Amino acid sequence: MNKRIIAGIDIGTSKIITIIASVPENGFINVIGVATNPSKGIRKGQIVDIEEATSSIVASLEASERMAGYSISSAFISVGGSHITSQNSHGVVAVAEPQKEITTDDVGRAIDAARAVSLPSTREILHVIPREFIVDSQEGIKDPIGMTGVRLEVNTHLITVGSIALRNLEKCASLVGIDVDGFIFNGLASSTAVLTETEKELGVVLADIGSGTTDIAIFVDGALSYSSVMPVGARNITNDLAIGLRISLESAEKIKLYLNTKKKELLRPENEDEMNTRKEKKKNDLADEIDLTSLHLPEGLTKVSKKTVVEGIIRPRLNEIFTLIASEIKKSGFGGLTPAGIVLCGGGAETEGITDAVKRNLAMQVRIGIPGNITGLIDEIMIPNFATSAGLLLYASKSEVLKREKFSLNKLGNFVGKVPIQGVASKVVDLIKSFLP
Repeated sequence: MNKRIIAGIDIGTSKIITIIASVPENGFINVIGVATNPSKGIRKGQIVDIEEATSSIVASLEASERMAGYSISSAFISVGGSHITSQNSHGVVAVAEPQKEITTDDVGRAIDAARAVSLPSTREILHVIPREFIVDSQEGIKDPIGMTGVRLEVNTHLITVGSIALRNLEKCASLVGIDVDGFIFNGLASSTAVLTETEKELGVVLADIGSGTTDIAIFVDGALSYSSVMPVGARNITNDLAIGLRISLESAEKIKLYLNTKKKELLRPENEDEMNTRKEKKKNDLADEIDLTSLHLPEGLTKVSKKTVVEGIIRPRLNEIFTLIASEIKKSGFGGLTPAGIVLCGGGAETEGITDAVKRNLAMQVRIGIPGNITGLIDEIMIPNFATSAGLLLYASKSEVLKREKFSLNKLGNFVGKVPIQGVASKVVDLIKSFLP
C-alpha cells in the first residue's frame, strides 16, 4: 500500500512539539514519531530570538526523527501570536459557461475575488476559508461543483497574519533545513483535531489555551466564521502562583501541573483497590491542605492551603481569561449562534477549576477537547496539550490548498535545470558549475 510521510511542528511559547506520521491510501493518519522540547526564543507565540528558537526546533525534530526512524525534509508549521486577525469577505463571478456545470475553475475565480481585500503592506492572507456558496441566489451551498448556474458567489473567512512573523518562521525552517509545506493557524489546526462535525454544524466556540496566548475559533453552520488570538494564557496563572506563594516560576509550574495530575486521578474510574486512597484524598481535601512533599521544591514548601491556591490565586485569573473570551465572542457577533457551547484544548485546558470558571463567566456548556481520528503511537498525545500538533497533520491530510508553491532558490535551481540552454550561455553555465562544490 502506497503511503506518504507528513510532519507537523507546533511552535509554542513553552514547548515545541514535532509529530511525524504516515498517511496510507485509506487516509487514516498513523503517528510514527513524536517529541516535545522546551522552547526558547519564543514569547507570546512569536519568535524573538531566531538562534535560540532554531536550536529548540532542531532538538524536537531530531528526537521525533529518531523515534520514527525517518528523516523528514518538509513539514507543516503552526502559526500563533496576537498579530493574527480575521475578517469575512464576499466574492462574485459569472460562471464561465452558463449552459454547462460549475467547475473548479469557477470556484477558484470566486475565491480569488473574495481574496481581493485591501491590506496594509505589513500583512498578508494566511487562509481563505469558504463559508458558503450562493448559486443564483440559492444560499447555503457547501460545494457548488457540478451544479448549473449563471452567477456564483462565495462568503469566505480570511485569516491574516503579520508578514514579519511569517518571515521569521520561514527563516527558522530554512536554518533547520526543512521546507515549509504550509503554515496553519493554531486555532484552525486544533479545531480540526478536537471538534466534531455536529458541533461545527450547530455552532461552537473553540478556545485553545496555550502558555502565552489563547486562540479563539468560532464555527457557525459548519464553517469557521471568526478567529482571533488573545495575549493571555496559562503562563499568567503560573506567574500569579509564583508571586502569591513567593516561589520561583519553575516551582509554581510544578505545583500547577501537580494539581492537574491530581485532578486527572480523581476523574479516573475507581475500583475497590483505590477506595482507601480515595478516602485519604477526601480527608486531605477536608483538611484544606495539599501535600507537596513529593515535588521536593527548592524553597522547602511542603504544604499549601487548597483554598489559597485554587480559590485565591487560580480562580481570579481564570475569571479574567474567560471574561476576555466572552468579550471576543460578543465582538464576533455570533454570540447567540453557538448552542454546542465551548470546547477547551491546549495545556491550559487542564487547569484546576477551569470548567467551573467557564460556567460561571460564560454560562455555556463546556467540554475538554482530546485529539481524535489518529492512530499509531498516540498514548502520550491523547491529551489537550497535543491538539494543535495533531490538528496540523489532520488539516494537512485533508487540504490540498495548503500545498501552494512558494518561491525559493531551490525551486529556481530546479527550474533553471529544466530550461534548455544552448550556445555560449551553455558554456558559461558549465564553467560556473565547475567552480561550485
